[in-house]
Amino acid sequence: MALAGKIVPDESAALRERLNEAAAQIAAVILGKDTEIRLALTALFAGGHLLIEDVPGVGKTTLAKALSRTLGLGFRRIQFTSDLLPADVVGVSIYRPDSGTFDFHPGPIFTSVVLADELNRATPKTQSALLEAMAEAQVSTDGRTLPLPKPFFVIATQNPHDQAGAYPLPESQLDRFLLTISLGLPNREAERHLLRRDAHQEILDNLPPLFDSAAVLAIQQQVAHLHVSDALLDYVQDLLAASRSTGAFRHGLSPRAGLALLAAGRAHAYLAGRDFALPEDIKAVFVALARHRLTPLNEIRDGIGPQLDRLLEDVPVP
Repeated sequence: MALAGKIVPDESAALRERLNEAAAQIAAVILGKDTEIRLALTALFAGGHLLIEDVPGVGKTTLAKALSRTLGLGFRRIQFTSDLLPADVVGVSIYRPDSGTFDFHPGPIFTSVVLADELNRATPKTQSALLEAMAEAQVSTDGRTLPLPKPFFVIATQNPHDQAGAYPLPESQLDRFLLTISLGLPNREAERHLLRRDAHQEILDNLPPLFDSAAVLAIQQQVAHLHVSDALLDYVQDLLAASRSTGAFRHGLSPRAGLALLAAGRAHAYLAGRDFALPEDIKAVFVALARHRLTPLNEIRDGIGPQLDRLLEDVPVP
């Protein structure tokens, strides 16, 4: 997958060029999903988290593994079930009789890329164990606050709500995710290529790291300082106002959602090789950012996507 755009001739040019290679490497494993891969990278480099909504078996776990291996980041998978406890996520303190002290044994959340698989099958109490970690990149246990590795990126998956044992995530949990994507089924050509592969898992396991944690953090810093014009701020505010006044949603987008929209737009612009964000970047991430934050007033047979598309069409681009 090519990350099109004019490369800015500065000290970050090498990082930007390697991003093209990284995106292509991930796309060689997740076939026919260039847009979804771009949005996953956008969420990571914007410093946010990603929610994947889809049925089992379409490549959600493969995407998480391919991304972590390509970027050279530690990876752990947590299978969320109805009997999973918060200590199974965060960790537990074990008493040592010989010293009369407690030793903390970190849980699987202490890594850079966490795959929270089937998050909406867990109880709200266990889901909430992720809240502080996602918002503050830290966990509190036994009166201590422990920092998580940097970068820290949660990729959560949730099954459709009509499947057995699946429950909607609360709004406070949903708001912690920067973007939501759905991989969907591959097209016929991509599926045929996948069926012909004899060693898919071997290919995934042997992906070479093209980055490391220091490089990812450097990119996140550059993204955070990408230029945003006053005209683009006007456009973002117009989108926020339209979501509140259209009458189609229970609540419009919050100011925090506006900050998230700017962060995602900056990261999208960086992936396009620019040092400034454009309205096109905001439009490219808007649906993925808003779909899990807005609740329609009326049931929509075709989902919320068409309403968000209409909102984008109705708000003029400066």
